[in-house]
Amino acid sequence: MAKIYIDPITRIEGHLKLEVTVDDSNLVTDSKLSGTLFRDFENLLVSRPPKDAVFITQRICGVCPVPHAVASVKSIENSANYIPNLQALMLRNIIQGSNFIDSNILHFYHLSIMDYIDGPELSPWRSSYSMDLRFSKTETQSLINNYLTALKIRRIAHELSANIAGRLPHVASITPGGVTSKPTSTDINNMKTRLNEIKGFVEDTYHNDVNLLIDRYNDYYSIGKGYENLISFGVFDEDRSGTQLFPAGTYSNGLKRSFSELSINEDVDYSYYSSQTGLHPSDGLTAPSYNKSGAYTWLKSPRYNNVPYEAGPLARLMISGDYSNGVSVIDRHYARYLETLKIINSMDTWINQLSVDANAYENIGTITSGSGVGLTEAPRGALGHWLTTSNSQISNYQIITPTCWNASPKDNSGNFGPMENALIGTFVEDITKPIELMRIVHSFDPCTGCSVHLISKEGEELSDFVVELGI
Repeated sequence: MAKIYIDPITRIEGHLKLEVTVDDSNLVTDSKLSGTLFRDFENLLVSRPPKDAVFITQRICGVCPVPHAVASVKSIENSANYIPNLQALMLRNIIQGSNFIDSNILHFYHLSIMDYIDGPELSPWRSSYSMDLRFSKTETQSLINNYLTALKIRRIAHELSANIAGRLPHVASITPGGVTSKPTSTDINNMKTRLNEIKGFVEDTYHNDVNLLIDRYNDYYSIGKGYENLISFGVFDEDRSGTQLFPAGTYSNGLKRSFSELSINEDVDYSYYSSQTGLHPSDGLTAPSYNKSGAYTWLKSPRYNNVPYEAGPLARLMISGDYSNGVSVIDRHYARYLETLKIINSMDTWINQLSVDANAYENIGTITSGSGVGLTEAPRGALGHWLTTSNSQISNYQIITPTCWNASPKDNSGNFGPMENALIGTFVEDITKPIELMRIVHSFDPCTGCSVHLISKEGEELSDFVVELGI
């Protein structure tokens, strides 16, 4: 029996530690994921005007700040019983859609593909495990070239919506009451031009590369399955009635079901918090208690009807009916590609619905008291903001991010979080080079929150990978 520690897990956003136990046949029998960064944004927001949350919460993450802006404005608008006009909804879709395209391409090329190829003999690639590599030299070089091209395509995705967003990645134009920008005919034409360039890359390069991965690593359809419970809060409003491109819902035991926000609770028995466990997020608190007995992470355990659920592109596509194959490492990768293409095609429709110089903003005044919830999807999955206002100031604010669903610790009933459970039963060929574990973790695209990252000087090794034998 042995224990494997990987700390930190690289090529993710934020700070995550993995600890697994393997038996004498190298099968994972226990797993533990630890978010090692305390995110105190919920407490930072108390006593501030509600509108401040739209801009402050975007700083939680530099990869997916737009969904935080959308969730925050939705919570404010929900407390005011306000729905923006169609122009505003389309502008928000375009801005958020650009972020999804950027993030999904980032995930495949810059965070995940290096688990399957030997990169150049240069930092930061040279520390790869160099095992179970099934691509030819020509294919590997092509993937490295496409890695570089994908950087350009991601920039174009940012440029696509920069004029209407005010700036990216943290946007300025999304605000309670709509969107403050008014696109010109030139803006609209530029968006179409950039969208076509992105579409060409996705339909050709991304399509070929993800299918090449599937062909070489077809066995990963049976690896990293987990509970096969899926959840989506819904995203991309198609009209003011609540129709969405990806609807809210759940999926379990092979069946799609409806979704109720009231069925969410957060457990904290294994989290570094002293607040009451099992609360609905609107009643939740963020009361840190580092080194609490039995706890091992800063992430809480969101549950739906007290059951662990996985969030992300695969959940959105299974619930929307766009995908039905199954849940695994490969299914997550392919669902991301399919989602990216569907968003691109939908963005063409959203752009065509824009009216030149039309007003997309209405001043809805100051929220003096009340509560509201803002639900949307980030690239990584279900995102929720819960707001309570008193005397025109925030009195409580709670956030559940996608990775809180996926990388959550055990809950009050002792159930593993979705990522932890997906690791159980995995065969690790070489416990000193546990590439199988990294491939499973990366398939979820975890993001535990933004913070300062340190880069070593050239030649200085940064590695906290440890294997303990004979325990």
